[in-house]
This record gives sequence, structure tokens and C-alpha cells, in this order.
Amino acid sequence: MTSSLLRIVYVKKEFLKKNTIELREYQIKIAEYAIKNNTLLVLPTGLGKTIIALLLIIEKLKNDKTGKILFLAPTKPLVNQHLSFLHKFLTLDEEQSTIFTGEVAPNKRKKLWDEKQIIISTPQVIENDIISKQIKLDNVSLIIFDEAHHAMGKYAYVFINELYQKQNINGHVLAMTASPGNDIEKITEVCVNLSINHVEIRTKQDPDVSSYVHEVKFSWKHVSVPKDFDFSLELLKKALHKRLEELKDINVIESASVSSITKTKLLDAQKKIQAEIHSQINPPKRLFIAAAVQSEAMKLQYAIEILQTQGVKAVKKFLKRIQDESTKKSGSKSSKNLASDPLFMEVRAYLSNVAVEHPKLDEVEKIIDHYFSENKSSRVIIFTHYRDTSQMVLERLQGKPSIRPVRFIGQGSKIDDKGLTQKQQRDIINKFRRGVFNVLIATSVAEEGLDIPATELVLFYEPIPSEIRNIQRRGRTARNKPGKVIILITKGTSDEGYYWASKRREKNMRSELELMRASLKRRLELKTGNFLLNEQKIKDQKTLQEYKNNDENQVKIIVDHREYRSSVVKSMVSKDITIDAQQLPVGDYIISDRVGVERKEVDDFLNSLMNGSLFNQVKRLRDSFSRPVLIIEGDGLFTKRNINHKAIYGCLISIIIDYGIAIISTKDGNETAEFLSVMANREQRKEKKPIVLRGDKHTMDFTEQQQFIVEGFPQISTVMAKRLLDHFGSIRAVTNASEKELQEVQGIGKQIASSIHRVLNEQYRKEE
Repeated sequence: MTSSLLRIVYVKKEFLKKNTIELREYQIKIAEYAIKNNTLLVLPTGLGKTIIALLLIIEKLKNDKTGKILFLAPTKPLVNQHLSFLHKFLTLDEEQSTIFTGEVAPNKRKKLWDEKQIIISTPQVIENDIISKQIKLDNVSLIIFDEAHHAMGKYAYVFINELYQKQNINGHVLAMTASPGNDIEKITEVCVNLSINHVEIRTKQDPDVSSYVHEVKFSWKHVSVPKDFDFSLELLKKALHKRLEELKDINVIESASVSSITKTKLLDAQKKIQAEIHSQINPPKRLFIAAAVQSEAMKLQYAIEILQTQGVKAVKKFLKRIQDESTKKSGSKSSKNLASDPLFMEVRAYLSNVAVEHPKLDEVEKIIDHYFSENKSSRVIIFTHYRDTSQMVLERLQGKPSIRPVRFIGQGSKIDDKGLTQKQQRDIINKFRRGVFNVLIATSVAEEGLDIPATELVLFYEPIPSEIRNIQRRGRTARNKPGKVIILITKGTSDEGYYWASKRREKNMRSELELMRASLKRRLELKTGNFLLNEQKIKDQKTLQEYKNNDENQVKIIVDHREYRSSVVKSMVSKDITIDAQQLPVGDYIISDRVGVERKEVDDFLNSLMNGSLFNQVKRLRDSFSRPVLIIEGDGLFTKRNINHKAIYGCLISIIIDYGIAIISTKDGNETAEFLSVMANREQRKEKKPIVLRGDKHTMDFTEQQQFIVEGFPQISTVMAKRLLDHFGSIRAVTNASEKELQEVQGIGKQIASSIHRVLNEQYRKEE
């Protein structure tokens, strides 16, 4: 530990306020490496990741007076926290920095982007502004990705960096995390996704770090499941045993005995059942029965876990939700089966008379009472996995002398539990910091990134299996002084399994981090081909003038606002397609004045076929565009639902022949984007077709206008309109034709001819 008798030496740098940052050699050394490389920084909570980011920001401000700095964080509270941090330490005029969140209007963000040098933002906002072409990253000298372990899959960090690397020759990245996980493949994926070519890892045991690490004292409080719970647990286990036997008998689960069937095996059974259902055109009924039984077993196992680790009130709420779902028409088969099971009904009846609550609540009350009797000005965070539990803990602690508890939950709302707004969250944190509240009862929303230095005790209501979340939770203490962590564990329950799983995974993560110091760089070289050499990167970059020239001839696609966050749109933006998001009455993409596209993922296509909405959608598409296109995206068209393949073929044939709509099948969003991009280039550049919302008929050529009018007749597709015009020669001749003459055209039967004749000849009656 750093002795208080030693004179503190402060960092001296331009743009840094005097005597504010303590000089720590490891921070300076890491910053020196990070300023030269795209760096992933792995540093335990409380050891100054943000200070290292600050040192990089200062270097960029010194060496690039005009370049922007983009500081990204996954949550709004973190964004506000980083802004306050920069204002606290930088001498730079506070007017030079700003925050972007969804609460700042897009047109205002565009203006702020042009005016400010430092922008702190949530990634989703920046992603939206890139897609809408409101901002470019070509003048950003540094992007900081906080909580970088999120940079996987479709998370916005991945898309932002992809565009950054394309638009900026001198782009520079700093990625930061305290808990990257224990899977080296996933860590490597994060590095590749953020173009990392250098990794700086420190653990609390490293010699240059250990002197700054404050001790965390761990203790465990074991409680026993109350005897009053035994009868309910026996009934639930009996109901579960019955379903596990069924799954075992139909060979969905392979196990020597029912007692050895774990939650993991149940989840594996679910995958096996779904895989079998999806692999067959007409799956047998037994598979759907098995799926319902597996779901029932999962719900019963969850109920057992809730009762054992959370208590009566929590499990009663869960069982009531199952009962309520069973009464709804849309309720699942598993909920209906459970609700009608005599064992389930008996459990609910018995629990309604159980007055004893879980002993963890008594233990929480005892721990907090004792703690504040000795530490009156301290702060405590209590973490609970479930919202319902956080409410129970709050009710137990309210009104007790010297304890001022507050509940801290996320923004999402349930029917009986409204979430907190961002303003409310910020207000609670500030009041907790000032001591207005001294106990924060928090769900997972408080795990990541909150800066609460005065917290000296963290209490886990239950262990959690995730090593990342475990590190984040206990990182809320021992930031500036020694801290204490207490974990409540119910004997003989999943609590014990989760605790040991977390310890094992964290140990593995530490081992992986040690190995990564030597091996990760080589892994990255193999994975990315040693990244782009500077010369190759420069060669592949477009110059600013090329971007300007492209803007003048930019291919544009109008996109329905509901598609805006899709992988298709992100992929098109990366191909330099201009996206114009609008609320479209018909279709998802407009390519030109004549081409409109409806995109349906396979599940959506099959759902709309089953609920009867598909043909109404394709009719509107046909009526709105002379060249309509339907894209069906993804695999499993004939295996994902229990629909006869002949019915699906019939549907596709009808869309093509009766409605004159071209159908294209694509593998994924990227392939869809590629197809749309090629089509837009052809329409707008080669065919010189303008892009407007359908309905601006003056943009159509003469033939298309004639077809458009005839397509307005009842049950007339584009193909049928062409046949009618070919046969009669003009619109006038079509309208003057008798029913018998209309039936001479291929595909026009008596019913369609009658409908057309009636529309054209019946007296117009104005509606009153």
C-alpha cells in the first residue's frame, strides 16, 4: 500500500489541471505504449483505466489541434460520468466537450458534432448518426471504447470501428475493460473487431500495480432452507421428476438416473428437440409434446431455485405469472399444462399460508444493522439478481435507525414495477454519493462502470456464475481504501454451484490473462494477417476529395425506419450507400421510382403466411411498384415450422405468377445488402431511374403509367395488366370491353371480369 507519509507526486502535462492526477509509473508506461498502437487495456477496477484514457486524450490535444476525440460508453450514466471526469481534470474549456445520448435531438447532434472537439456518447447514437450520414469519422483522431468486452456480434462498437477504419487513415483506438472474460477466443474476437494490435494487461499481483491495490476482505454467510419450505419443495420436485422421466423415456435426455439430470442437460435437450423439429418438413407430434414437457421442466426447476434461494414471496409471484399466462389464448402449452397439474395447484395453495420468509432477509438486516453501528458515515451496496428481491430487501430495511436505503434498477418497466428514468438513476447516484441514501439496493444495472468511491461494503444477496459480473460487482468496493465483500449462500442449493463456478471461471480468466501476455499478439497476427500495413491501409483509404466526389453521385436507398438498425442497413452504409430513413407505407426499401423491396426473414415470412397477413402485404407492394421484389432472408424456409412444403411452394408460386413479384433468397443481412447495393447501382447509375416514394407517377415512363392505371383494377397484377394492354391495345379499349371480351385474356376468369366491369360501369355513390 502507498504510505500516507510519502509525498505524493503529481503528473504534470499541458491541458491537465495542476496537482490532480497522482503519478503512477504503470499508468505512464501503459499510456506511452497505447499512444503508438491500437491498444486493448485490461486493468482491474479502481486502478485508473480512465486516467490512462485521459493521458491519451491530452497527447491527442497536443499533437492534433483539430482532430476530434470520441469517447464511447455503453450506458447513459457512464457517459455522464466520463464528461464529469474530463471537466474535473482538463483545463480545456468545458464548451469544447459534449455528450450524445438518445435524448439529444439528431439535428442538434449534427450541429454539436461540427462544433465540439470531444464527444462522449453511447454507441447506438453514433451508429445511428453514421447510418444517416449526419457524421463522418474521417476527422476523429482517437476513439475510446469503454467496457470493450461488449465489442462482439452485432454490438454497435463493431460497426463503428469498421467504418472508422475505412474512413480514417490515421485512426487510433483505445479499448478498455476490467473483465474481458475467460474465453481467449472471445477476447481475440474483441481485438479483431476493434483493430487492436497491442495488448496491455495488468493483474493485481503485478509488481508495478500491487502497491496501489487495496485489500478486499471476503466472507461468506451460509443459511439453511427453512423447514417450512420442505413440503412445497417436495411437491415441486415430484412434478419435476415426472417430467424428467417423460423426457428420459422418449430419449430426449440420456442419463443413468433422473436425479443426475442437471439444468445444463435440460438446456441441451431443448436444443436437441428444436433441431429435430427444424430438420423435418412434417415433424411428428411427439416432438412438440417433448418441447412442451421440456419447457414445463425448466419452469419447475426455476421455481425450485427461486424458492430455495429467494423465498416465498418471489416464488409466489413466479407461479402466479404461469397461472395468468395459462388463462390467455396466446398462453404457452407448457403454462397451461402446469396450471392444470394438481401438484402445481397444491403448491400454490400451500404457499399462500406460509408466513416464513427466506432467512437471507434476516441475515441482510443483521449485517447492515451491525455494519452501520460501527461505520455510521459509510456506504453499502446490496446486489440482488431479481427485481422482486430488491423490493423485498428495501421493505425489510426501510424505517430502521441510521439506515437510509434506496432501490436502484434499470429503465425497463413491468406491469407492476416501473423502471427508473435516466434522470432518476443519476439523481439516486448523486444522493448516494452525498449520503442522503447510504444503502443502494441494486440489480445488474449497477455492476458496470458506476464510480462510487466511498462504498466500503458490497453484499451479494446470492452468488452469480459469471466471472465478469462477479468482478464488476466487487469492484464497487476497495477503490480508495480497503473494502469488504459478503456473499450470502443457501446451503445445498444452486447458490453453492454458482459460487464455485464463478471462482473457477475467474481463476481460469486470471490464468488466461497471464498466458495472453505472451500469446495474444501472435494470435492476432494469425487471425488478421498482421492487420493492414500502413502502406496498404493508405492505399485502401479513400481520399477526402474522393468522398466529396462520391457524395455528389451517391447511390441512395430509402429505408423504412423499422429497418434502420438492421444488419442490412449497417452493411449498406459500409458500402458507401446513402440511407434515407422514412416511415414507408409499403415495403422496406425503395431502390428507384419503380423498384420497391419487401424484406422478410424466414421466421417473419412463415408467421405472416400463417396469420394471413402475407398476401395483403404483397398486394400492396404490387400495387405500389411496377417492379416489386420480395427478399426472403435466412435458412430453414421448409423446416422451421410445421407447414406442409406444398403449401409453401403454392404461396411462392402465387406471389410470382399472380402478383408478378420477383422472389430472391439470401443467406443473411450482408448478402441482402450486397443484392440491394448492386440493384440500386444499376437502377440509379445505369438506368438513370430517380429514387422517389411510389405515387409520384410523373416520374414513370409512358408505358409504366398505363400499366399503373390498369393495375388499379380489381385483382389485376403487373403481369395481368400487361396482358390486358397487349390484348386490347389501349386503356380505353380495356375499359370499353364487355365481360365476355375480358375473359378472352389468359388468366381473366368470370369473377375477375365481373369485378372489373362492375368497377368501371356501376354508378358512383358518394358515402354520406
